[in-house]
Formats: sequence, structure tokens, C-alpha cells
Amino acid sequence: MTEQATRWSAVTTVGPHALLAFLAATTYAVEGPAARVDLVLCALTAAWVLGVFTLRPAWRERTPVMVVFVTVLIVLTAVLVVRAPWFGLFTPVCYFYAFRLVPWPWQPVGVGAVAVVAGTAQAYDVDKATVVGLATYLVVVAANALPLCAFAWFARRAARQEEEREQALREAREANRRLAESLAENAALHERLVAQARDAGVRDERERMAREIHDTLAQGLTGIVSQLRAAEHAGDDPAGWRGHVATATDLARESLSDARRSVHALRPEPLRTARLSEALAGVAERWSATHGIPVRVVTTGTARPVRPEAEVALLRIAQEALANVAKHARATRVGVTLSHLERETALDVRDDGTGFDTTARGPSAGGGGFGLIAMRQRIEGLSGTLLVESEPGGGTGISARVPAEPAEGCACGIGPEPRHRTEVTG
Repeated sequence: MTEQATRWSAVTTVGPHALLAFLAATTYAVEGPAARVDLVLCALTAAWVLGVFTLRPAWRERTPVMVVFVTVLIVLTAVLVVRAPWFGLFTPVCYFYAFRLVPWPWQPVGVGAVAVVAGTAQAYDVDKATVVGLATYLVVVAANALPLCAFAWFARRAARQEEEREQALREAREANRRLAESLAENAALHERLVAQARDAGVRDERERMAREIHDTLAQGLTGIVSQLRAAEHAGDDPAGWRGHVATATDLARESLSDARRSVHALRPEPLRTARLSEALAGVAERWSATHGIPVRVVTTGTARPVRPEAEVALLRIAQEALANVAKHARATRVGVTLSHLERETALDVRDDGTGFDTTARGPSAGGGGFGLIAMRQRIEGLSGTLLVESEPGGGTGISARVPAEPAEGCACGIGPEPRHRTEVTG
């Protein structure tokens, strides 16, 4: 218990008894033996305070008991005041108990009752039988009651505001606690999302690298192996042998350069210096020179802007399709068509080879290799479509379509491109 609380406890428990003892002594000194009734009333009042309040600390928390205690104390004080006006000095004790122990809305009633007792003591000598005397008495009572009742009302208002502030602080603390929990949950969720995004990025990068390696190193090595085998069979023809070795060397250099650029996510070498149609024509020309199969490259429509990643995807699909023709089709001619349509750009690669059953599954099926899987992944990643048409003995057609960029606002520098066709003969 603090020093202030201890001081207030002494005032509320010892003070009333000391004040009553002083008033009883004063009464006896003034009235002598005739003050027996007053002394009995003082003793009764002291016993009431002692038995109900002073010696019963637990009862102070019981509101009904304290209301009865204050009511009886006011009545006893009123009787004492009627008998002797100096007992009005005891009314501050009654005020104190009324303010501290009587709850709202009965507090102003208790305070007003004490004010009437105090006003009666102050106007004790006023002749209340006359109109002027009665008016004076009422004015004195009002002078006591109105300020103290107003004080009680303001004190109640301040107490309610304090309660509202305390409630607001409790709600703010609770809101801060919930906010802290939400922030912790959001941080944990953010960490999980970052981890998932990182894992997804790793998977996407692995798939990209797999496609790039397949489209560069694998195709290049396949061409090199083919040329070296051809060189083995050209033992009696030095010129042919040197030609196959030179072609293999060129393929190795091109594959190495393209692989380095793919690792750094750069555009393929053919697209660095030429349009997509020209890059396709160059790829077809080199493929035809390597495998001895004529290729017809056709571009239709007016050239429209194509995203760089879409150009890369279409070029890689053309390379993969031509590589599949060389490995599986046994074709005598191949056609490559680049079509600039109104809303999309389409690439078609067709051959007159052996074809395959598109409904079959497994390594023997034309659709079961990694090449077609990589094609689909590239196109689907660009919101495009890939269609494979084939049947045994009927050749194969691969059609890839990607959305075209809007014509408005493009600053890519690609102007209208006339329709043209390129035929490459092996």
C-alpha cells in the first residue's frame, strides 16, 4: 500500500471517531448533564461507523451494504444537527462517504440529503415559521446542494470519460496484439510464398536450361555425329570427307556459341542480326546443306510485332522440328511457313516422311520424346497453342501459334514486310 493510500485509510477510519469525540466533548461542556441523549446518539453513530465500516473492510466493496450505511449515517447526523447545530461539522464526513460509497445514479440523492442536513445546521437560528425565514432556509439548503450535486455530476462525467479512455486503451492494446499476430502470420506466409516462388523459379529455370540445351547442344551434336558418320563413309573421296568434317566443325562452333548465349538467356544468334523470317530461312538453309533435303520457306501476311520470347520460341520449334525430320522422318522435302495473321503469328513445319501414330505412347511414338514436350512447354508459357498432325506414311505437320503484339504503340522498328518465299535445295 502506498503512502497516499495509507493516509486516506487513516482519514476514513480514524477521522470520523476523533471528530465525534470532539463534538461529544463540546456538547458535554456546553450542556453538562443535560447532554446525555446527545452523547448516546454520538456513541450510537460511532458504533455504527466502527461496526459497519471501520472493522469491516470487506464490506466496503458491497454496494447495497454501503448504501444502507450512508443512509443510516445521514439520518443519525440529521438527528444530532436538529438537537445541536455544531454537529453540522460532522457533515463533511457524510459528504465524503456519499461521494465514495454511493454509486451513480443514487450519488446525487445522497449528496443532496447531506446538503439538506448541512443547510439545516447553518440556518439553525433562522425562524422558519415566517415566509422570509423559510425562504432563507431554502436558499441556504440550495446553496449547499446545487454546487455539490453539480460537482457530483461533473465527477461522474469525468469518471465515465476515464472509463471510456481505459476501454479505448484496452481495445487498442487488443487491436495491437491482433495486429502483431497478423503481422507474424503474414511474415510466415510471405516466407512460404517466397520459398514457393524460389522453388518455382528454380524449376522454371531448370526447364528452360533443359530446353535450351536440347535445342542447342543436342541438335548440334546430332548434326556433328551425322557429318562424322558421313565422313567415315567417304574414305575414298577426300573432297567429300573434308566437306563433311568442315560442316561438322561449323556445327560445333555454332552450337558452342548458341549454347553460351542460351545460358545467359540471350536471344539466339540468328535473331540478333535478322528478322524472324530471315532467321528461319538461314536455319533452313544450313539444315538443308547438312542433311541434303530441300526446304521451302514461305512467309505470308504483313509482318506484325512479335515479342522477343515468342520469336525465340518459334525459332527453337523450327529447329527442333527440322531435327526430328532428320532423325525420324526419312523425308524428301520439307516446308516451313511463317504466317502473320491478324491476332497471332503461326509457324508450320511439314514434311512428306514416314509419319507416326499420334495416339501411340512410349519412346517409339513420335509424340513421346523430349522435343515435343519442350515445344509444348515453350508455347504454353506464351499462351500459345501447338498442334501435331501425323499418320503412318502420311508425313508430319507441326503448327505453333502465339498471340501477336498489338499494332498500336509499337516502337520496335519493324515495318511492313512483303510476302515472300524462299526455297532451299539440298
